[in-house]
Amino acid sequence: MIKLSRDVAGPCLAPGGSVVAVGAFDGLHRGHQALLSEVRQRAQALGCTPIVVSFEPLPRAYFSKEPVPRLSSVREKLLGFAAAGMEHTLLLRFNQALTAMSPEDFVQRVLIDRLNVREVWVGADFRFGHKRAGDVAMLERIGKERGFSAHTMPAVLLDGERVSASRVRALLAAGNFGAVSPLLGRPFVIEGKVEYGNQLGRDLGFPTANIHLRDRVTPVHGIFAVRVGLGESECSWPGVASLGTRPTVNEVAEPLLEVHLFDFEGDLYGQRMAVEFVAKLRDEMKFNELDALKQQIRHDARSAREILGMNPVLIDANQAAS
Repeated sequence: MIKLSRDVAGPCLAPGGSVVAVGAFDGLHRGHQALLSEVRQRAQALGCTPIVVSFEPLPRAYFSKEPVPRLSSVREKLLGFAAAGMEHTLLLRFNQALTAMSPEDFVQRVLIDRLNVREVWVGADFRFGHKRAGDVAMLERIGKERGFSAHTMPAVLLDGERVSASRVRALLAAGNFGAVSPLLGRPFVIEGKVEYGNQLGRDLGFPTANIHLRDRVTPVHGIFAVRVGLGESECSWPGVASLGTRPTVNEVAEPLLEVHLFDFEGDLYGQRMAVEFVAKLRDEMKFNELDALKQQIRHDARSAREILGMNPVLIDANQAAS
C-alpha cells in the first residue's frame, strides 16, 4: 500500500534518501510510466525510497479561468503510482502558498528537507516555483550545489509524435479510443461508486448504474459502447453508456455517467465500477418527445451490441416483450 502525505512541512519522509519523480501525471500515460519506471529502478540500485511528488488541483486547472478536462481522478492517479512501484506520494496542495514559493525554496523545503533527495527525475519541459521561474537547468545547478543530481527522461514517441496528456485529451474528445490505448498503454477507463439516481433509465426500459463525476471535468461526452468491470474484476461486461448532462429529461448541472449493462440482473448500488470506453456512438442531444428518446436509446443499444460482438436481434425481442 502506497503512503500518502499532503503538506510541504513535516518530518523527513525518507531518512535513508530518496529518488523522486515530480510532475502533474494526469492520465499516467506511457511517458509518465517510463519516468516512474526509471525512478523505481534507480531507487532500487541506490537503496533509496522511490517517491513521487504531484499536485492537486492540477496546476493548469488552478490557473485556468475555464474548467479544464482531466484524464484521471485523484484515486486513479494514486493507484497508478502504487502499481508503478512508488512507495510514497507527496501530493502537494497546489494553492497560493505553493505558487508563491521561489524555485530555491521549493528545492530546499520539498526535495531536501522533506524528501532527503538523492536524485530527482522530471520531464524535459518541467517548470517550478513562483511564476514558473525554475527550469531543468536551474534544478541541475541547485542539485550540484546541494548534493543531489537532476535528470530528465527522453520523450516517448509513438508514430513519430511525443506521447502527452494533451494528445490523449484531443483523441478522447474526438472519440478515437483505438488511438488512445497505445498512448496510455491500456484502455481509457473511468471508475467510481454506483450511486442512487431517479430511476429514469428504468422507466425508459434501460435501467442504468450511475456514477456522479461531480467537479471532475472529462474530455469525454456523448453515448458510447462500453465494457464494465465490477469490484476488482476486468472490464468485460458489455453495455451502453451516456456521459453528459441528460438534456431531455431532468437535466443535471454536473456530468453524470449512466451505464446500462446488457443482460444483467442484480443490485449494483454502492459497488465500485470501472467503465472502459470502446467506441463513441454519437453526441448527446435533446429530444422534443420522450418516444423519440426511447427509439434512439433502442438504436444506441443495438449499435453497441453490434460493436461489442453481441447479437443485436435480442434488443428488438426484449423491447417487444416489454
